[in-house]
Amino acid sequence: MAENKNIKKTAAEILAAGKLKADEAQTRQAGQAKKEAQKPQQMFLPGIDEAMRAMPNQVARSSLFAPIARGRRKFHQETALVTRADAVMSYTGEQLDEADATLSMQLIFEARKYSLGQSVPLNRAALLRTIGRTTGRDDYEWLHRRMKALTVATLFIEAKKPDGVTKYRIGHTEAFHIVQSFRYDENSEIYTFSLDPRWSALFGNREFALIDWPKRLQIGRGQDLAKSLQRLVVTSADSVQRYSLDFLKDRAQYSSPMRKFKEALGAAMHELERLDIIAGGRIEMSTKGKEQAVWTKL
Repeated sequence: MAENKNIKKTAAEILAAGKLKADEAQTRQAGQAKKEAQKPQQMFLPGIDEAMRAMPNQVARSSLFAPIARGRRKFHQETALVTRADAVMSYTGEQLDEADATLSMQLIFEARKYSLGQSVPLNRAALLRTIGRTTGRDDYEWLHRRMKALTVATLFIEAKKPDGVTKYRIGHTEAFHIVQSFRYDENSEIYTFSLDPRWSALFGNREFALIDWPKRLQIGRGQDLAKSLQRLVVTSADSVQRYSLDFLKDRAQYSSPMRKFKEALGAAMHELERLDIIAGGRIEMSTKGKEQAVWTKL
C-alpha cells in the first residue's frame, strides 16, 4: 500500500511539473510575441505618396475623429466609440475633430520612412503649410495644443474576424496613444515625435483607407462633415454605399435634431460631389423603412 501511494504521488508530481513547464513555455511565447510586436519596424503602406494619406479602416470608420462644432471639447473617459459590429473601440482623452484627423494622417505620412517607435524630426512651419494652415502665432499654438492632446489620447481597439474570433487587441494591457511621445526644441523650432509600434497591427493586411490629400485640402471651410464622409467613403470597396442616418449622426457626434443633421448631410454630400469624390448623393428610405444616405463612390 505504501508503495502505491508513492507511485500515485510521483505521478501527480510529474503531471504538475509538466503543467508548470507548459505554462512557462506559454509565458515565454507570449513574451516573445510582445517583444516582436514592439521591435522597431517600418509601416508598409502601398499606395501612399505625396497625393495620398492613410488611416486604418477601423479608425476611419469610427467616431474617434468627429466634425464637432468649435468651442469647449468633451473629455472622454473610456467612452465607447461608434463603429461597425466587427470592432469594439473605446477612447480616453479630449474629443478629437477633423483637424486632428488631418494632423494625425500627416504625422503617419511623416513617419513612414522611419521605424515605428523611432524619433521623427518635424519642422513646424512645413507641417502647418502641408495641412493647409498658415504659420502665424495662433497656428503654432494650435499645433502645440493638438500635439499634446494626441499624446494624451488613449485608444483601445479589438477587431474581430467574421466568425467572431479576435483578430487583434490593442491597448488592453498597455496604453496605446495616438502619438507615443513628442518633444519641442525652441532653438531649432523642430518637433520630434514617435509613433507606437502597434500602429503596424492597425495597418496590417492592407486594412487601411487612402485619402486623396489635394481634394481634402480643397474641401470648403465649415464643411468638416464632408471631410468626415471622405474618410468613410474610402474604407469600403463598394461602388454604391448606403449608411443609415442614425449611424452617420452618431458617428459625427451630432447633437442637434435630425432635421438639422439632414441639412448638413445634404450640404456635405454636395461638397463631395463638387470634388468628384462621390456622385448621386441622396437621402432615401431603406427596404426596412429607415432613412439612409446613398451615394456612388468615384
